[in-house]
Amino acid sequence: MADNTIRIKIEIKKPDLRRRLYEIIRSTQGMQFQKPQDTRGADLLIFELGDDTENEFQHIRSLLNSDAVAEVFLISENSDPEVLLQAIKTGAKEFFLLPLKEEEVQQALEKFKKKRKRANRSKDAPEIGQIITVIGSKGGIGTTTTAVNLAVTLAQKKNVQSVALIDMNMLFGEIPLFLELKPSYHWGEITKNISRLDSTFLMNILSKHSSGVHVLPSPGSLNGSESAAPEMMGHLIGFMQGLFDFVVIDGGQSIDEISLKILKMSDSILLMSLLSLPCLSNTNKFLKSFSDIESLPEERIRIVINRYLKKSEISLKDAEESINKKIFWTIPNDYGTTVSAINNGKPLYEIAPRAPITRNLKNLADTFVQKEENQKTKWWNFLSNRLGAH
Repeated sequence: MADNTIRIKIEIKKPDLRRRLYEIIRSTQGMQFQKPQDTRGADLLIFELGDDTENEFQHIRSLLNSDAVAEVFLISENSDPEVLLQAIKTGAKEFFLLPLKEEEVQQALEKFKKKRKRANRSKDAPEIGQIITVIGSKGGIGTTTTAVNLAVTLAQKKNVQSVALIDMNMLFGEIPLFLELKPSYHWGEITKNISRLDSTFLMNILSKHSSGVHVLPSPGSLNGSESAAPEMMGHLIGFMQGLFDFVVIDGGQSIDEISLKILKMSDSILLMSLLSLPCLSNTNKFLKSFSDIESLPEERIRIVINRYLKKSEISLKDAEESINKKIFWTIPNDYGTTVSAINNGKPLYEIAPRAPITRNLKNLADTFVQKEENQKTKWWNFLSNRLGAH
């Protein structure tokens, strides 16, 4: 049997139902029944619930826990809410009520097949994280604040396992101050010893914040980075991209060979600006410079207006017309909360978890987190519909 063939185990009591399922599965390409003597784990178990649901659910749980089956579809005549709740807790992915609707089963099998294909592809190709670079159209407009709070907010997401934060402000890197860290090392230590770079070496260099973010500070002086080169930084960031779900980079304001290398590698570039003529003028200059870089697609560059006030003299529409680009995001003006967070060396969610600016940055982080189908919501919708029918 080919490796990509889906093995299906069936435990069905009613002969007519069993024959009907056989016909449905045989008509679905890429699926095969698992013979009783086959000791390998089944990809899918289709199980008919009877009267002794307590023991049957226990049996299903034991199969799942022992990896004898990977996933379970249930069939039942019983639409009792307690049975449905137990099915959810047991981990069943589909629940079919009798009389069986052939179309529903076929759709579920096709969906299962596509899911397995995606899983197999992800095993063959290593996953890499997203690189998000935050740069400022000028100094002092909140670039570091945005980078730091975006990183720690991403780290709080349930489906995000790891986040790294890199400070590329050569002389004025302040990320350790924003997070009250006293790092022993900076990225200059790595570029000087780039041949030693492996996961153990890197994790010993990084400083871990209480939020879970791994921080890589800047050297803080030109002497600490004299051996750095675009190729070295590209190698370092590419290596970190393979280890972390997200790599957030505080790019400062300067554009040199190293920063251009980083920008080309970035999945998203947040170009920070304010609704002021000097900032918008600089933003325009940045955009024109970026347009000359062939390997930097325009759609990766996203304009973020910081310290936004709805009654600003310059409207968002005016700003978009002046830079000839849509504004991606606005961050509300909350100078007091922001300064308090900086002075205390804490992220915004610790200082003011319910403040509009904190919620705003949480929503910004959400735009970078890939949303997957929530199976539990689907089950609860199904349950609610059944409950409403009684």
